[in-house]
Amino acid sequence: MRDRSMPEWPMPGGEASQTLDRGLRLLHLVADVPGGLTVTEAASRLGIGRAAVYRLIGPLAGHGMLRRDADGRLRLGIGVLHLARRAQPLLAEGALPALRRLAEQAGATAHLTVVEGGEGVALAVVEPSWTSFHVAYRTGARHPLERGAAGRAILAGRAGDAGPVSTAGELQPGAYGVAAPVIGVPGLEASVGVVALAPLDAEATGAQVLAAATAIATALT
Repeated sequence: MRDRSMPEWPMPGGEASQTLDRGLRLLHLVADVPGGLTVTEAASRLGIGRAAVYRLIGPLAGHGMLRRDADGRLRLGIGVLHLARRAQPLLAEGALPALRRLAEQAGATAHLTVVEGGEGVALAVVEPSWTSFHVAYRTGARHPLERGAAGRAILAGRAGDAGPVSTAGELQPGAYGVAAPVIGVPGLEASVGVVALAPLDAEATGAQVLAAATAIATALT
């Protein structure tokens, strides 16, 4: 006998499933267009009528996932940011084993950096246990994507380049970084890398960073 206190969910493939699919596709479309979408543009890209788009907007806006700006264009709402922040601890937890290995191998501070609000944010940081001196890199530190190995690796990943990126002194004088993008995790723009107080062997450290990026991508998918 079914528990009457529990909701009766619709079976997959029905009208409710189609509406959910369209709503999620609408969110992805809006997320991919920095300037937002008009209702007409959204309808055209989804292959549905404007009235159907309006029916999607209502509940999504009610949950804070979508909003309409002063020009009536659809943009992501603050609710998406709340979900992203709740997901961040899970991302950090999944990345920690690979970061620990990387920090010990390279003898340098390892970090996972993600994109948030157009900047790179250090989501997880692991310091090596055996070095006398190493860079203190604070979790939550933010920096432009155009500066530092972590941000440059993310931009390289956007362009389809998965190789390691090396920089010197771009974020902190006397600091050297090597990073690589985390590729293949849907909805995630990130990089993994190390930062040290002395020049790093680009070939050896690059290989270690690439292995860590692959391990983290595997752990998160």
